[in-house]
Amino acid sequence: MKFSDGYWRLREGVHAAYPQGVLDVETGPGTLTVHAPTHPVRHRGDLLKGPALTLTCTAPMPDVIAVRITHFAGGVERGPSFEIARETYDAEVSCDDGEARLTSGALSVRLARTGPWRMDFEAAGRTLTSSGVKDMGIMETADGGHHLRERLALRVGTSVYGLGERFGPLVRNGQAVDIWNADGGTATEQAYKNVPFLLTDAGYGIFVDHPGRVSFEVGSEAVSRLQFSAEDQELTYYVIHGPTPKEILRRYTALTGRPALPPAWSFGLWLSTSFTTSYDEETVTGFVDGMAERALPLSVFHFDCFWMREYQWCDFTWDPRVFPDPAGMLRRLRERGLKISVWINPYIGQRSPLFAEGKAAGHLLKRPDGSVWQWDLWQPGMALVDFTSPEARAWYAAKLTALLDMGVDCFKTDFGERVPLDVVYADGSDPARMHNYYTHLYNRTVHEALSERRGEGEAVVFARSATAGGQQFPVHWGGDCESTYEAMAESLRGGLSLGLSGFGFWSHDIGGFEGTPDPALFKRWIAFGLLSSHSRLHGSSSYRVPWLFDEESVEVLRHFTRLKLRLMPYLYEAARQAHTEGVPVMRAMVLEFPDDPGCAGLERQYMLGGDLLVAPVFDDEGEVTYYVPEGVWTHVPSGRTVRGPRWVRETHGFLSVPLLARPGAVIPFGAADDRPDADWADGITLRVYEPAAGPVTVRVPRPDGTTAAAFTVVRDGAVLRAEAAGTSAPWRLEVAGGASAEASAGTSVLTVPLPPPPPLPASSGGV
Repeated sequence: MKFSDGYWRLREGVHAAYPQGVLDVETGPGTLTVHAPTHPVRHRGDLLKGPALTLTCTAPMPDVIAVRITHFAGGVERGPSFEIARETYDAEVSCDDGEARLTSGALSVRLARTGPWRMDFEAAGRTLTSSGVKDMGIMETADGGHHLRERLALRVGTSVYGLGERFGPLVRNGQAVDIWNADGGTATEQAYKNVPFLLTDAGYGIFVDHPGRVSFEVGSEAVSRLQFSAEDQELTYYVIHGPTPKEILRRYTALTGRPALPPAWSFGLWLSTSFTTSYDEETVTGFVDGMAERALPLSVFHFDCFWMREYQWCDFTWDPRVFPDPAGMLRRLRERGLKISVWINPYIGQRSPLFAEGKAAGHLLKRPDGSVWQWDLWQPGMALVDFTSPEARAWYAAKLTALLDMGVDCFKTDFGERVPLDVVYADGSDPARMHNYYTHLYNRTVHEALSERRGEGEAVVFARSATAGGQQFPVHWGGDCESTYEAMAESLRGGLSLGLSGFGFWSHDIGGFEGTPDPALFKRWIAFGLLSSHSRLHGSSSYRVPWLFDEESVEVLRHFTRLKLRLMPYLYEAARQAHTEGVPVMRAMVLEFPDDPGCAGLERQYMLGGDLLVAPVFDDEGEVTYYVPEGVWTHVPSGRTVRGPRWVRETHGFLSVPLLARPGAVIPFGAADDRPDADWADGITLRVYEPAAGPVTVRVPRPDGTTAAAFTVVRDGAVLRAEAAGTSAPWRLEVAGGASAEASAGTSVLTVPLPPPPPLPASSGGV
């Protein structure tokens, strides 16, 4: 929220009170408490008036400092609150006449005890950011609102990222963002997944521990300040030190939760019925047959809304007019090796038999007068399940369990953003604080139902809405985008932003959701979609089977699906890193190259895992421009090399996309290209790109996440040597563009000669 009218004045009706300095300090084990009046204390008479702020600094874990700002402390704790993991950690506290300091690992907060108000966050002997005069404050607005605001300095050259899945420019500088979930598509400033966490490339991130509306002004209201505020009497934020963006993400996800590891089968191709299309079992079988006849590997079939009868969403019952034998149909699909996904949402239409059932049992969200909250948007007379009630959660989960017992494997958890404020929750939660958090309870209920029935390693949802902590329940997809190149770029920006907000897995609708893509766009989007964490063919009013576009679309889908399946040992290791470290599978370039200024604003390319650069093509003619960081990079399909740092402009056909291996990378390619959950260690190929001087260890996982094999590759003079551990299966070693060697079963060591270095350019005689 913006409070000022330029540099000198406040907006009409706004009254501000800023801490003027430190009155006194209290210290305790791992705690620093500062009392700060908001007016100068010149004599004892000034101690009789307020307001005053209390600042409490603690450390939940090393390199993280929590700052709680309090005006009135007598409020009622209504919830909800984010679930924060706190280690047993006592920060170092010191205080003298000049300063008070709390140190957590390499990060310190320092408050000046004399002179004007100043609070500095320091690491490695330098100030990361600071709060100074007129930065922190109590801001009262004309409508009687009471806001707590903090502003932190933005050093010159600092770029800010995150705040959830946002579809505008990836760098947040210059933007004003409200953390408020909304169903706004991908073409607006609204977002389905709002996260009050931001990441910088200057050694720190900020997480505001408030589940309701938090307003951020990132170098916008005050162009050299990072500002955030919430309407409350207390506000807690965490400063998270890196020093790199990747380390900041690791610590943020340690604080708020790391993603579950999705099952390997979920990384294969998903095919949907689409949204408002007409379909029955014959249609579904025709799609599945068509994919098989064209040798298109398919892993998951998804039934969207109309698997249930119209006006009865959700009743969790198959429409008997078009699916008279759902259990038999699911059995037949599963016998073909497919997993089954069905669409659900947290809304209960009035015509659904579950409306009366839920109303009678008290499972539906109520208005203050005790009536069920209803409206006609989306479904006539629809209500919402009150997920704050344990009984309502169990009731909802039981409906899902019945579907799982029938043969369903996972759920697309749609919606969860349009959550009203004129309601009363079963547990007494504050509706404003619950608006964003509702989706967290919704997705957790579904994910836990899957874990309990299918097993923890088999649980996966396809979720649209989320907030902080929602990364624990993957996968998330980008929502409703148009069938245009602009929307394709919007979706990529949203996915990269979400990854920089702690979410490890992300997908999007190949070809776009609204409208029908032309064949060229569809084929370009296929390449992007299959080089994403998760890959789904889905649309609104038209089918997305490739033969309805043209025969080349079939070929393109086959090519990129099989490429992704061969990359599964590499991708699933990246997935394991997301699960154990909180680093996303799809990574904005700044995450891997924080010291390269050329990567700071890149939003049309990304790293897939740590070693593959992908630059989707946003053009019918195939023209694409992308940036290559330092070193010799290799085009994976062709073996061509390019030396960075430099910008590259290329033209690609539909069967090609810029896919480059990082210098020194060892990419494991599986032998199987027909399924995502094969035995990846059996017949694996280790392809080495621009071999590095030091040893490189490659871990090959099993589909359950455990280690199937490990390979150590080292450059030894003019040869490349690889040693296998933990496997007796045959394997292969090759140098990209050079020699290769095969290892039979039981062979643990291979060597291949390295190609001679390219000749040095002729000397020009200059320096």
